[in-house]
Amino acid sequence: MALGMRKDSKIAAIKNVPLFASLGKAQLAQVASIADEVSVPEGRILTRQGERGREFFVLVDGEVEVRRNGRKVATLRSGDFFGELALVSDRPRTATVTSTKPGRMLVIRDTHFRSMLLGTPQIAIKILAVVADRLDSGSS
Repeated sequence: MALGMRKDSKIAAIKNVPLFASLGKAQLAQVASIADEVSVPEGRILTRQGERGREFFVLVDGEVEVRRNGRKVATLRSGDFFGELALVSDRPRTATVTSTKPGRMLVIRDTHFRSMLLGTPQIAIKILAVVADRLDSGSS
C-alpha cells in the first residue's frame, strides 16, 4: 500500500495502543491527525538506548528488533508500538530499536502531542488516567 493511509486506518492503528484506548472516535481522530506516516528501510535505527526520545511509533507493516544493553529482547511487527514514554516523559530511551525489514510507521512527535494535550484537556485527562493506572499496576 502506498503512503497515504486513510484516516480510518490511522484511527484503527492508534486505537490499539493502550495509551489511547480510552479515547472516543473524535479524540482518536485528533491523535491520528498529528501522526505522520513514514516509510522506513531495513537497517534504520529508530531509537537509541540512553538518548532522549522525541517520537512515538506505531508499526503499520514491517518488522523491528528491540535491543537493551546490546541483547535482543523483542521483535515487533504490524500493530505493535514503541516509544510511548517519549510522549509523556523526558526520560532517555530504554532500548535501541532497528528496522529489520522495510516498513511503514505512524510517528507522533512529542511537541505535536503536547500541543494537542494543551488544546484538548479532555484527551489529557484520559491519557493521564491511563498513565496513572500503569504506574499503579507496576508498583504492586
